[in-house]
Amino acid sequence: MEGDATESLCPVCLNRIAAKRVARGERVELVKTCPDHGEFKAVIWNGRPGMKEWRRPKTPLLLRPVQRETQRGCPFDCGLCREHRQRSCTVLLEVTRRCNMQCAVCFAGSHPGDAVDPGLEEIRDWYQKALSMAPGSNIQLSGGEPTVRDDLPEIVAAGREIGFGFIQLNTNGIRLANDTEYLKALKDAGLASVFLQFDGIDDAVYLKLRGRELTEIKRRAIDACARHGVGVVLVPTLVPGVNTHQIGALLRRAVGLSPTVRGVHFQPVSYFGRYPQQINGASRITLPELMAAIEHQSAGMFKAVDFRPPGCENTWCSFHADYLTLPGCKVRLLQPPEPFPGCCTPIPAEEGALRSMAHVSRQWAAPPSGSAGSDPVTAGNPPCVSDSPGGGPMRLDDFLNRARSRTFTVSAMAFQDAWTMDLERLRDCCIHVLDPRRGLVPFCAYNVTAVDGRALYRQ
Repeated sequence: MEGDATESLCPVCLNRIAAKRVARGERVELVKTCPDHGEFKAVIWNGRPGMKEWRRPKTPLLLRPVQRETQRGCPFDCGLCREHRQRSCTVLLEVTRRCNMQCAVCFAGSHPGDAVDPGLEEIRDWYQKALSMAPGSNIQLSGGEPTVRDDLPEIVAAGREIGFGFIQLNTNGIRLANDTEYLKALKDAGLASVFLQFDGIDDAVYLKLRGRELTEIKRRAIDACARHGVGVVLVPTLVPGVNTHQIGALLRRAVGLSPTVRGVHFQPVSYFGRYPQQINGASRITLPELMAAIEHQSAGMFKAVDFRPPGCENTWCSFHADYLTLPGCKVRLLQPPEPFPGCCTPIPAEEGALRSMAHVSRQWAAPPSGSAGSDPVTAGNPPCVSDSPGGGPMRLDDFLNRARSRTFTVSAMAFQDAWTMDLERLRDCCIHVLDPRRGLVPFCAYNVTAVDGRALYRQ
């Protein structure tokens, strides 16, 4: 068997084992054999651009000081250890394990009322640790469902007081839809952005993935964020056969909700947490398949060639593109043409992380108050129906006005599970969970689970 050698984990025992990326035409599989549990295969790339073409080379960062000494080797010494090659861009603080839902798909495996929340002073200590280990990073408050905490505004305020400039809330939106005074308190405390679970445009999708009708709740949550000046990023978990046919409709809906909605961040389903069992190859959608679906389902409104690999995390983890939204539900690509990935001079990994941090804090927050063209567009307005991209020259003043208020990002992140875990990718991770016992743990390592639900890091 020929292929690029790497290392991975056994989905049964979570031991480290040798693996290879094996290409069969445009389809690439991660193939590995555990001496105790046999061979495993998983599709990790399928389509154009090819996996080897999709490159943005970086010079690895040597962490100084090393936060955790190496004992067993990657991925068992996270904290971070000396094998890690990138600093933190975003640090997740899990402020509760409780939740007001019990979704079929949940990377945290959270349950309603199953845990005692950490106190505010303990969370202040987490912020201090994050500041010392990852200065200047963006913060995402996660869980569980963070809004089950009445003191969440105080948690946001504590982070701002300690020195974090961008704090984002990861939420299902239920409390934001029903308690606008709570949302106002979050905004007043310094909340910049809401990472809103948004899986589809109808309740059939929500009933399948979340177990209840949520379309109206999502609409009210976005309306409330528009009124209070909080930026929203729509976050669909993409599950083949459930909502992948709505990719284009999701994008058109989001463009119609600009400037409150700052973009769409797709997350192809990964099999960990509450749903650790992979079914078959058809149960995945890879990044090139997603890029192709975006172009096809939007009728060319967004094109596959628009997207670029990341400068922060590993090349094979994500893609992104930035646009201006224009009248008539049109968009214009913001990035100038550039050579195809793979031909560029390597950049330092830390430089890529700093650029990513600045981009997220700028693009995902609400537009500046009083910006031209920033009148709230609420979810109650008619959906965007135009498929045609923007064209023709723009006056410089018009461009600058829209660039201050009407930017829109389309991105995706392919998280790894026990079948797709590639330790080369993991060592480049810049999205880290703060584990109070260990330090900073890459998101995929923190959440990876074996077929029986046993976790490597998550308690």
